Amino acid sequence: MKTLYGTLLTEFNEMYYTYAALGIIASSCIGSIAAMLILMQGTGPLQMLEMFLVVSVAMWFNATILAQLKPKMVLNSLMVSVFVSILIIILHLI
Repeated sequence: MKTLYGTLLTEFNEMYYTYAALGIIASSCIGSIAAMLILMQGTGPLQMLEMFLVVSVAMWFNATILAQLKPKMVLNSLMVSVFVSILIIILHLI
């Protein structure tokens, strides 16, 4: 029985360039929403730390694609980037 992650990885490997491009768009859009919500709270040290975190993980994902790392690493980076951005969004909406 295949896990959800295994299925995602197989699909990601088969259509790597398509999913990499879609991942860049998704990571950038979700990250920009998180950045907007962070800056709506002000520009204090905590907000700058959150901004650093969101921007760093989004840039790391982009770097994994540009460095042509293995698809598994790219997929993992995408998942971390989206997770961190969504977590920040949820924290700012509560």
